[in-house]
Amino acid sequence: MTNLEIGIERLLNRLIDSLPSFISAILVLVIGIWLIKFLLRFLTNRLNKGKIDSSLTNFLLSILKAILYILLLLTVTSTLGIPNTSFVAVLGAAGLAIGLALQGSLSNFAGGVLILLFKPFKIGHFISSSNGVEGTVQKIDILYTTLKAKNGTTLYAPNGPLANAVINNVSDNENRMAEYVIGISYNSDIDVARNVILKTLAADPLVLKEPAPVVLVSALGDNAVNLTTRAWSANGDFWPTYHRNYQLIKQELDKNNIGIPYPQREIHVISDTPTPALGAE
Repeated sequence: MTNLEIGIERLLNRLIDSLPSFISAILVLVIGIWLIKFLLRFLTNRLNKGKIDSSLTNFLLSILKAILYILLLLTVTSTLGIPNTSFVAVLGAAGLAIGLALQGSLSNFAGGVLILLFKPFKIGHFISSSNGVEGTVQKIDILYTTLKAKNGTTLYAPNGPLANAVINNVSDNENRMAEYVIGISYNSDIDVARNVILKTLAADPLVLKEPAPVVLVSALGDNAVNLTTRAWSANGDFWPTYHRNYQLIKQELDKNNIGIPYPQREIHVISDTPTPALGAE
């Protein structure tokens, strides 16, 4: 028997010996792919029926899919008798390198998950945060939140700082309170001024009757008595109602001769020149 024949015979023997492992690996691969697809379909249906945002659902399913296929690959190679130590070492090193390179992005990702899970704001809400972000929410992604500012510009806020900031959600409630601070002169009658302001607000159909508007003396200033007025309106009517009533209150106070004084200062002039004595030339 020649060397070639001996080599072919050994190769065939190895193939025959490894055939059960190869068949087992194919079965593991086929069954594993079927199980992964079944699990992903099941989770997709369950998450879609819940109240989890679609952006978060798709992202989490993508991560889960990648993890499951990596585990399946390791299982298949282990079935074939290939040691997994090298694979695990490579994956660990790659994960460490990616984590160090994407620290900021990982923070934004964690913030995006928190925002999409706990929903401190939604698309269409006007928010302001303690880190200076203010605008109407246009889109919530896994890393950034897109807002439209008052001046029409677009803001892209990283979710990490945004999730850790204090959020003032202006649009979260159905109604909103407007506060007007109006100074009247000390010579004006407070009760008359109060009645004029309340009558003006009562005439506005967009001002809610409950809670009823109130007018309170909030400060005795240097030049005026400050009246703080609080009135409620629907959230969508807040700004038109606020600006219109500021103007109407001013006009009605003028009609009733209730003045809003200008800031005043008393100036005392002290002369350094001595006053001449009587009879002095």
